[in-house]
Amino acid sequence: MARELLSIADLQAWYGESHILHGVDFSVQEGEVVTLLGRNGAGRTTTLRAIMGLVGARTGSIRIAGAETVHLAPHRIARIGIGYCPEERGIFSTLSVEENLLLPPRLDAGRAMSVGEIYAMFPNLSERTASSGTSLSGGEQQMLAVARILRTGARLLLLDEISEGLAPVIVHKLGEVIRKLRSDGFTIVLVEQNFRFAAPLADRFCVMERGRIVDEFAQKQLGSKMAMLGEYLGV
Repeated sequence: MARELLSIADLQAWYGESHILHGVDFSVQEGEVVTLLGRNGAGRTTTLRAIMGLVGARTGSIRIAGAETVHLAPHRIARIGIGYCPEERGIFSTLSVEENLLLPPRLDAGRAMSVGEIYAMFPNLSERTASSGTSLSGGEQQMLAVARILRTGARLLLLDEISEGLAPVIVHKLGEVIRKLRSDGFTIVLVEQNFRFAAPLADRFCVMERGRIVDEFAQKQLGSKMAMLGEYLGV
C-alpha cells in the first residue's frame, strides 16, 4: 500500500494583511498525481507556495513523509526532496541550458537524473545545451524549468501552470513527461488552468474556491463531476 507522502491540514496562509488560504485540507499518496483545479485567485498557486514556505505567514500542518514542515524555512523544505516549478519558471537568463541544469544541488544522488537522462526525456534541450536562457522559446524554457528540478533527486514535484501559453505540440510533450514521471514513481501536485491538459493526467482532483478545497474526487468519478466543474471552472 502506498504511503502518504504529503498531508495538509487546516492550512492558512497570508501575504501581508491578505488572508488567502482558509483551512486547506488534502493529502497525496506516494506515486500519485493530484491536480488542483479552480479559477484564477482560488488559492491554487498560494497552496504550492505555502508548501514551500514562500508566503508571508502560514499556520496549520504540512507533513512531508510524516515530518512536520510548517515552521521550516524554504531552503530546508527544498532539501527534504521537493522540486518546485513556479509559474514564472525562474530560468537564469544569462546561463546556458546546461549551466541551468547543473546549478541546483543534488539532494539525493542515487535518485537524481543525469544530464544524459534529462536530454533523452527532453530532446529539444539536448540541441540547445550552450544556448542562453534568454534565447529559448517559451516551450523550451518550460521544459528546462521542469528538467532542472529532476536533477536534484526530488521525488515530490509541485508544478504550477506548466502548460500556460504554450503551443499544442509542447503541451502534448509535457503531458508525456508527466505520465513517464508517474510511471517512474514520482509524486506530483499539478496546478492547471488548462482542464483538457490536466484531466487525463491526474489520479485525483481537488477543486479550490476562495482559499478552500470545495470538492475532491478520483479520476473514475470525473464524468459524474462535469456539471460541478462547469459551475466552478466554466468547463
